[in-house]
Amino acid sequence: MKIKLSAAFVLVVLLLLPARLWANESLRVVTSFYPVYVAALNVTAGVPGVEVSNLASPHVGCLHDYQLTAGDVRRLADADLLLVNGAGMEPFLGKVAQQSPGVRVVGVSDGIALLDDNPHVWVSLEGARRQTDNIAAALAEADPDRADAFRANAAAYNAALTALEEKMRTALAPYAGTPIVTFHEAFPYFARDFGLDLAGVIEREPGAEPSARELADTVKLVRQRKVKALFAEPQFPDKSAQVVARETGVRVYSLDPVVTGPSDPGEARGAYLQAMEKNLEVLQEALR
Repeated sequence: MKIKLSAAFVLVVLLLLPARLWANESLRVVTSFYPVYVAALNVTAGVPGVEVSNLASPHVGCLHDYQLTAGDVRRLADADLLLVNGAGMEPFLGKVAQQSPGVRVVGVSDGIALLDDNPHVWVSLEGARRQTDNIAAALAEADPDRADAFRANAAAYNAALTALEEKMRTALAPYAGTPIVTFHEAFPYFARDFGLDLAGVIEREPGAEPSARELADTVKLVRQRKVKALFAEPQFPDKSAQVVARETGVRVYSLDPVVTGPSDPGEARGAYLQAMEKNLEVLQEALR
């Protein structure tokens, strides 16, 4: 027996179907800046129909003064999801809510305990894993049909992060308790994870140069605590660190918080792991 379906019935069925199924639309994901972009690329690797783009240029090291551009607003208008670090890292989120109210914003640091309201959780490999899981969960909720692929990718990336963390713990164990001074407040989680004593910070925020009194206090601290190394960051000038180095004779090294890197998705996917491998090499040289 043949069943005839009316045009009206077919129309109702089509309207009830999720739009992505019948329109074959991509899942459009936008990330706020480089560390979130790298993690999202790993979670979506090889999953068809998913587009990942980044707001801030991969060469922008600090979001404190970042301003949304007209291009950003257009990109967000077409986005299904905006993944942000959260925890105060993106001061422009208020404007996103005003200018792109339709985009769903997900903070990938949600649920992670913060150290003194410090948002740099991704610099910890444990924090990076937690953010990866949060990204996979957000994408799975936005696109259930691809949920298994997102979770499998997240598990594979987290396995690589865990293996590197174990390697770093073993290599840095002899230096537990060693006092260090960093350029700004990007490394408290990292120092905690590997047992380093973060004795001081030269600049609380990049570009906010310390006063002469603050530099003198840092010099005094370095001498009193017998700090073995000063650590600047490749994204910012190390002028203040060099001043302290000249006064104390302590050498300046470079640790990368992975806020910049290659823009090509294929290269960016491995940028975090590569930067952390390099950080390990630098620390071994500086602290031995």
